[in-house]
This record gives sequence, structure tokens and C-alpha cells, in this order.
Amino acid sequence: MNRFIQIHLLTSYPPSNLNRDDQGRPKTAKMGGFDRLRISSQSLKRAWRTSELFQQALSEHVGTRTKLLGVMAYEKLVAGGVKEKPAKEWAQKIAGVFGSSKKAKEKDSLVDLEIEQLVHVSTFEIQAIESLIATLISENRVPVDAELELLRKQGQSVDIAMFGRMLASSPAYNVEAACQVAHAISVHPVVIEDDYFTAVDDLNDGSEDAGAAHIGETGFAAGLFYSYICINRELLVDNLGGDAVLAQKTIKALIEAAVKIPPNGKQNSFGSRAYASYVLAEKGDQQPRSLSVAFLKPVVSQGIEGADYGTAAVNALTTQRNNMDAVYGPCADASCEIDVFEGKGTLVELLKFVAE
Repeated sequence: MNRFIQIHLLTSYPPSNLNRDDQGRPKTAKMGGFDRLRISSQSLKRAWRTSELFQQALSEHVGTRTKLLGVMAYEKLVAGGVKEKPAKEWAQKIAGVFGSSKKAKEKDSLVDLEIEQLVHVSTFEIQAIESLIATLISENRVPVDAELELLRKQGQSVDIAMFGRMLASSPAYNVEAACQVAHAISVHPVVIEDDYFTAVDDLNDGSEDAGAAHIGETGFAAGLFYSYICINRELLVDNLGGDAVLAQKTIKALIEAAVKIPPNGKQNSFGSRAYASYVLAEKGDQQPRSLSVAFLKPVVSQGIEGADYGTAAVNALTTQRNNMDAVYGPCADASCEIDVFEGKGTLVELLKFVAE
């Protein structure tokens, strides 16, 4: 049934700082002995799942990642007329289902209503919490253990089904991810540059102080990135309780987001929005494989008439794919591609191909 869907993307970003390290500079990685730009899979997945495109396509089926379930429950209980002390006790019981609470230093703090571990909850679980809260308010009583079975194995939200869930305190409700996303990496070496910038005070006429009101510095670099996504369609359908139609919608929405949506880092400063310039989609039951080895040696465009990094990267990717097929046999049963450099293929055709 074409169990695996593999997506290979080449996306070029102008000078930008899409994904920062602990010092605020663009993330990097060594590959083939050269420094490359890197965008973490966490950054990519968050940009896609929180994008307007993904949210509109799957609206009521998108979950929430939070530590604040206890705080939310407390605020709803108090708003419903429950006194603060019992509201806090009941909210702690609800939050405790999803993980251990933080320890508050101050007695009156709400910190101990926060869960130590960031938890991904589905829309169904949020509805179960709200339903329980409404019952507790109307009956003015403490929740019983049977009512606190708020976690569900089935009926998961699409982002949990895609990217998985791990609950250290409730491992029975862990969800194996149906989608793997590699860190995007530039196909060529990079040198991170520094942008020295100033800001001027609009009310300073310069008569006494002609200097800048603010001085700052930020790192940036431009790059053509290779990205790889692998989706296990069978596992996705299983995670969604057998809903094949919803799985199909999810695959289309995720891939369209991957093609169109960039990470959010420093967008106001750099305006580095870009669509993928090349996308290869493959499907089949064969063991998946990335084509990142095509860029173990950095691409170069010198000596190729009319070529650039984009053309050279597509050639390298195509050559690596053909070589793997020659050695291992066909690594996919069918494929579809769009190539903006050549003006070939359409996104509509690509999305139809992956969803079928």
C-alpha cells in the first residue's frame, strides 16, 4: 500500500538567522569536513504544525503542547465559582495525570500547578478535561480516580500521530511517531557573518548627541538546504484510530507546509521566507533512506556553464538517487518531483501523488 512516503527538499534562504544556538548565532554542523548551516528538526516541525496553513487544513484535529494544564484547570474552576483552595487541589489532581508537578517556593504560587515535563495533549483530551471541570463545578466536589482517566491511546490529534508523544510518568500512553524529520543542512560550506547595526532616536535632533541610541550585533548566513522527511503511512493511520481520510489530509497538509513554511527565527529582521525550489517525493514499501550523502562533498557551481548551487544540488541529488537504485535496486515504487529551477511539475500534482 506504499507504506513509506519520502520527501527530499532543496530550499534556498537568503541572509538569515532562522534557528539560533545558545549564543544567538545560526546553528551549524560539520559534514564532510566542512562547516554547514543547520536547521533543527524541532524548529522545522514547530514552524509547520503551528503555521496558519496547517492549522486551517486540520483545525479541530491539532493538539497543544504545554506545561500549564493545571493552571488552565485552576482558572476555569475559579471562574466557575469554586473557592481558591479546593480549586487548586482539584487542578493538581488533574495536572498530575499528565506528569509530576513543579515544586513551588512560595505557598500561594501557582507554580506547583505546572507540569515539569512539556506534554502534548490532543483535542480529545482537552475536551475531556473541560468536561470534567464542568462536572466538578456543577456538583461542587473533588474528582474521583475513575474520572481522572483523561489520557487516550486512540483518537489522537494529527500532530501527536505524526510526531509522537512521550510521557515519562504514563508510558502506556506514549505514541510512536509516524513521521521522522531530519535536520536540514546546507549543501555547501558556510561562513557565518556578523551584522553590526544601530538604531537612531527619532526625537534626538543631533544638536547635543549625534550618536546612536542603540547598537547591536547578530549573526547571519545564506544557504541552500537539503531537508528529508519520512512518513510511515500505515503507522499514521493506526495512530489516528484507523481514520485513513484524516491521515490523507494530514499528509497533504504537512508536505505543503514543509514546501512553503520557513522557521520563524528572526523573520522580522531578515524577511527570509522561501518556498522549496526542488522537491522529490517517493513512495513504496522499501526500507527508507535519506539522500544526504549526495552532499557529503559540498556542491560547487564553478565550471558548469549557466549553473548555480541550485542546479548543481539537483544534479548531485539525482545522481545519488540513480546510483543507489543501480546498486540496491529501485528504492521506491513511484516518484514525483517539482523543479522550480526548470519550471517543471506542480504542487497540485505532488500533493495528489503523496495522498493517493
